[in-house]
Amino acid sequence: MSSQPGVEPDRIDINEPAACAHWAKKLDATEMQLREAVAAVGDKAADVEAHLKGVHSTTNSDRVRELGGA
Repeated sequence: MSSQPGVEPDRIDINEPAACAHWAKKLDATEMQLREAVAAVGDKAADVEAHLKGVHSTTNSDRVRELGGA
C-alpha cells in the first residue's frame, strides 16, 4: 500500500487531486492528458502509461496516414 492517501500502487484515482498530481508527475503528463488517458483505457496505471507512451510516439502507419496514404 502506498504511503500517500488516494494513491494505490496500480490504480489512478482521477477524482483525488493528490493522486492525480502524483500520477501526472510520475508518468510525465499533464493532468488533462492523464484524465483523457484514464477515460480512454481505464484506471490501471500500466494501461494508462502504455496509452500515454503511444500518444507521444508515432508508427509507420501513422506517418503514412499523415502523408495522405492508406
